[in-house]
Amino acid sequence: MKIIKHLLGTSLLTFSLLAQQAPAADKPAPIHFGDITWESGSLITEVLRLIVEKGYGYPTETLPGSTVSLEAALAKNDIQVIGEEWAGRSPAWVKAEAEGKVFGLGDTVKGATEGWWVPEYVIKGDAERGIKPLAPELKSVADLARYKEVFRDPEDPGRGRFLNSPTGWTSEIVNSQKLKAYGLSESFVNFRTGSGAALDAEVASSIRRGKPVLFYYWSPTPLLGKFKLVKLEEPAFNAEAWKTLADASNPHPQGTRSMPAHLAIGVSAPFKAQYPELVSFFEKVDLPIDLLNRTLGRMSETRQPPRQVAEAFLREQPQVWQGWVPSEVASRVSAAL
Repeated sequence: MKIIKHLLGTSLLTFSLLAQQAPAADKPAPIHFGDITWESGSLITEVLRLIVEKGYGYPTETLPGSTVSLEAALAKNDIQVIGEEWAGRSPAWVKAEAEGKVFGLGDTVKGATEGWWVPEYVIKGDAERGIKPLAPELKSVADLARYKEVFRDPEDPGRGRFLNSPTGWTSEIVNSQKLKAYGLSESFVNFRTGSGAALDAEVASSIRRGKPVLFYYWSPTPLLGKFKLVKLEEPAFNAEAWKTLADASNPHPQGTRSMPAHLAIGVSAPFKAQYPELVSFFEKVDLPIDLLNRTLGRMSETRQPPRQVAEAFLREQPQVWQGWVPSEVASRVSAAL
């Protein structure tokens, strides 16, 4: 009898342990968001995740990757959401969208822009800081060929330095092609920073020291709100020319300013079919760009994690986000915060 009781007890213990280890049958699988590395993408991702988790009750996770790899993962449904997708810019996105594998939901940040920038003092000088104008006639990318010595590369003094995006970003491909299209690839070093944070640090350090710097940048970002910058003119947007810039293998790229920005929330086709309530929410997301830039500025200055800044944003700006979701969802999010 003791042996039977012992065996029965062992069986019950084993069953109990297995039950603890096995996932609950009714527990939903986590929704995978792309782990975006630039500041606005990181913040928007955390705002979306908090509302999805606290308001709708779905667990979420993030998976890292470059822009290109995340778009490929979205098309395969290896991830389900990209919180800040510059829709229509990369060939991979265009192809996947045409095949019905990915969708860009909403118009999340109106007024977004990108291009090549220099500090204002490079052109106008800064009397208070004792900085004289070094390129007073610099207006467009076409003028850069005359000013390579102004932006001298410290490792290759015979050429200028252009600060490009990190490798793996769609914009890095476009900028590299633009250097060729504008006839600048011989006179400027195509310097790729290791990350978005490294690009920020390089630009900010140069500006604080009053040094000339030529760089790619975009908005929404904190940097454009901190410093006086001038965006260089480029030829009017041409759709056919843009295709040659987005294709890294094209040997004859043509110059054009970047295509008009459309920031959306990228989702996979299975996600769109499975979560209609989240699709409805994503389609309504609208973040005022000035408020977003100020929020990003505070995040940069205080060095707070994006998740923490997103929580504060949701607490302090209910008038911005509560209209995106049904009232009962908004109430659950507010209560959780």
